[in-house]
Amino acid sequence: MADFHTYGTSELVRLVGDCLGLVFSERDSDYRGVYHLAGIQNGRTEIQPNAIPGDDGGDDLYAPEQPAAQVLLLTITSTPDPALHARLGSIEGLIHLHHQET
Repeated sequence: MADFHTYGTSELVRLVGDCLGLVFSERDSDYRGVYHLAGIQNGRTEIQPNAIPGDDGGDDLYAPEQPAAQVLLLTITSTPDPALHARLGSIEGLIHLHHQET
């Protein structure tokens, strides 16, 4: 089972890093473009631009159901983590966009 959440705002790397005491590393992917990754106790946190490189030379959306979100915060944990989401909920302007359990 995995617990996925998506949030959106700008300046996420600094805001989330400060809130959770995380240090993000920058990654570069042909599919996702440049994104940031930090490990957390039972999973990982990723900060991902919504615009990703498309096959036709233009941009596609990582989360097409959220076209207004320019930057996304993705949390992936092995079990639900209410404390993590409560802390993220304290970040002004951060909007919880999506939740999925698998």
